[in-house]
Amino acid sequence: MELHNYTAFFEPLVEGGYNAVVPAIPEIRTFGETLDDAKAMAEDAIRCYLESAMQLGEEIPATASHCAHS
Repeated sequence: MELHNYTAFFEPLVEGGYNAVVPAIPEIRTFGETLDDAKAMAEDAIRCYLESAMQLGEEIPATASHCAHS
């Protein structure tokens, strides 16, 4: 099984909560009420994106740190 690590950026919002973006996967933009929620939402969005890409045979975006684990 391959392990993919992506950088996510979290932006605090004036009205509360946090936006999360993953530059390597521009389709991913999510939100959380707290920083922990935003992190969990970003992780889930990345997982869902990768699962879908693999099922459809699409290219997996490159990561800064990419290694194979068994």
